[in-house]
Amino acid sequence: MKNSILIKVELFLFAIFLIAPFTFLKPTVMNKTIESTPIEIKAKTQAQVTADEKSEKTMKRTVEKPLHNVELPDFAAIDDIKTKKKKFFNFIKPVVVKQNKKLLETRAKLNTWIEKVSLELPLSEQEHQELNRLAKQYQVNKNASTLTKLNALLSRVDIIPIPLVLVQAANESAWGTSRFSRIGLNFFGIWCYQQGCGMVPSGRSTGEIHEVAAFQSLEEAVVRYYKNINTNNAYNVFRTIRAELRSQEQNLNPTVLATGLLPYSERGVDYVIDITNMLRHNQQYF
Repeated sequence: MKNSILIKVELFLFAIFLIAPFTFLKPTVMNKTIESTPIEIKAKTQAQVTADEKSEKTMKRTVEKPLHNVELPDFAAIDDIKTKKKKFFNFIKPVVVKQNKKLLETRAKLNTWIEKVSLELPLSEQEHQELNRLAKQYQVNKNASTLTKLNALLSRVDIIPIPLVLVQAANESAWGTSRFSRIGLNFFGIWCYQQGCGMVPSGRSTGEIHEVAAFQSLEEAVVRYYKNINTNNAYNVFRTIRAELRSQEQNLNPTVLATGLLPYSERGVDYVIDITNMLRHNQQYF
């Protein structure tokens, strides 16, 4: 017999698929393929050859340099789709596994502290200091009671299923070929709002100040992605679904959790459908 939360989520997903064709959200066109018109090829004069060589050298000088020192695989050069997917997932996955492990260790500590407080046993001074540090890090009310802080942290200090992180990275970075992933190691489309904090989007409207964040390492990018999901108020629904699954001792189903990512993209419902489709189509790589 299916768990009630899974039934609710399945109904929600069914509703999403019904309303998707009628959504008022306009999808953002990420990439356009421009087909060139065939032209007659003629022999070039020496002057034309020299001019072309100068133009090529100029283009090479103006190529945008990476804002990091990480040697990335050339995903765009991999023609075989299966090979590209394997290489991309294998590149991202170790850092995601490491981050999930850290979160589970911290979560275990929080559960131990909750047991102590529930038994009316005091936390040590060191434990209190660490608790306050976590409360600040995860944007939990520092003036709340100890038990309230612990329970609030428990809903935020948690993992994100590896398949969900991987397909979001693939979706946001066009399988590691986007400008933002290559130049700034930003595989998750994360924005920042201080001048010079990242890369200015070519299509940014006049008056807007956001940039696409640049990172010095893949780990830094993954940590920022987790912080965004685990602290931003936009993802309260995501965290509520995750906490409910935990309370009912259910696995953290990536497809179920994906329904909490509506705010991640201005494409809304269409974005969630894309992510759930990618989860289904890439099962063999997980």
